[in-house]
Amino acid sequence: MSTTIARASWTVRETPVGPLLLAATGTGLVSVVFHADAPAARRALDRLAGRLGAAPVRAPGHPVLRTAADELEGYFSGGLRVFSVPLDWSLTGGFHARVLRTLRETVPYGTVATYQDLADGAGESGAARAVGAAMSANPLPVVVPCHRIVAAAGGIGGFGGGLETKRALLALEGVLPAPLF
Repeated sequence: MSTTIARASWTVRETPVGPLLLAATGTGLVSVVFHADAPAARRALDRLAGRLGAAPVRAPGHPVLRTAADELEGYFSGGLRVFSVPLDWSLTGGFHARVLRTLRETVPYGTVATYQDLADGAGESGAARAVGAAMSANPLPVVVPCHRIVAAAGGIGGFGGGLETKRALLALEGVLPAPLF
């Protein structure tokens, strides 16, 4: 019996927070990568090839990528608050997957929660630090909104896309004031 590996497709889209690399399988959107200039995109594609078992192919017309791009455009223009693009969760599993699904289902647009809140919501009250690790490993940022998770003491917390990007996303959602310049 042989197994066929579904090849991922990818594209890069310009956004107000810089270029995003979007990758999708036949199942759904599998990866979103911030700051996807040519060298960063190549590194991300190499990592995806290793994780998915085959090199992704450039295919901006892929239906999932078109949906993701349209929804991201709507999000960044302020018109979209809930993403409906299908997701491929194959790059995450176990506790991380449970936390990311809890995040997606329980922390809506324009709100924030703490790492502890998310740990509680995932049924692991003592796992706030582990939630931080899940946030940093999120393969689908923006769509699975890890930027909405902040520190309990009132700080902004960390963010794989950079704190400037996190601030911009929270400002877009009305959680923080827009940057002055």
